Amino acid sequence: MSGAEKVVGVIGGSGYIASWLVKLLLLRGYTVRATVRDPSDPKKTGHLLALEGAKERLHLFEAELLEEGSFDSVVDGCECVFHTASPVLFSAADPQAELIDPALKGTLNVLRSFAKASSIKRVVVTSSMAAVAFSAKPVTSGVVIDETWHSDPEFCEKSKLWYMLSKTLAEKAAWEFAKENGIDLVTINPGYVIGPILQPTVNFSVEIILNLLNGAQTFPNKCYRFVDVRDVALAHILAFENHSAHGRYCLVGDVVHCHDALKILRNLYPTLHLPEK
Repeated sequence: MSGAEKVVGVIGGSGYIASWLVKLLLLRGYTVRATVRDPSDPKKTGHLLALEGAKERLHLFEAELLEEGSFDSVVDGCECVFHTASPVLFSAADPQAELIDPALKGTLNVLRSFAKASSIKRVVVTSSMAAVAFSAKPVTSGVVIDETWHSDPEFCEKSKLWYMLSKTLAEKAAWEFAKENGIDLVTINPGYVIGPILQPTVNFSVEIILNLLNGAQTFPNKCYRFVDVRDVALAHILAFENHSAHGRYCLVGDVVHCHDALKILRNLYPTLHLPEK
């Protein structure tokens, strides 16, 4: 599907997934309105402005996630808006201020702006497997896991899984708001997103791999639900372009134990000293 003459918005345009989303949207011919905290900061915008098609069809806007009405003028006139902005932190001194408020209140704030824009046909929200997979509920033969399955907020809070809690609360609130306000919503729920980086900073999920390469003495005894960032970005676009798309989409390329991930890294970088245990 060609994006020629179509205008879309990307909230949180300088992030890891969002940068790839902007890149692929531009390559498909879309005009992109992307929000960033500071359009004058080259560390946040330089990689976006260097993308093919950016000079002609990328427009950057300053917006604050928790500022009411901050996104009104940005999204007015867009056919679709992709909301990708949410902090990714697995430890926080103040989980409420650092994670939960930006995720939950930020999502509702941007959705209020979307509800005012009659031009918007669909909203695609970046959620996470963190909003799906964390619950104390036993998965027995009598338990049905379907599109209504969410992580358990009470379990996440008791376990101090603050990121998981923030994503769960934000996605559930998004669905409730969409239902009440007639918004056509699709959510994308990726696992640990890895792959090439466009932005100049390293995000948390890629840092997992980087730590193994940079002298870690041991590796965690756990499995990861990995997915390529380019697949995640494309999934967002297809969720808009395919009219039949609806509901929640879990994105996992492969489930890999850290031990097996290290085997791959040893083949790629045989001269590096990687952890053995």
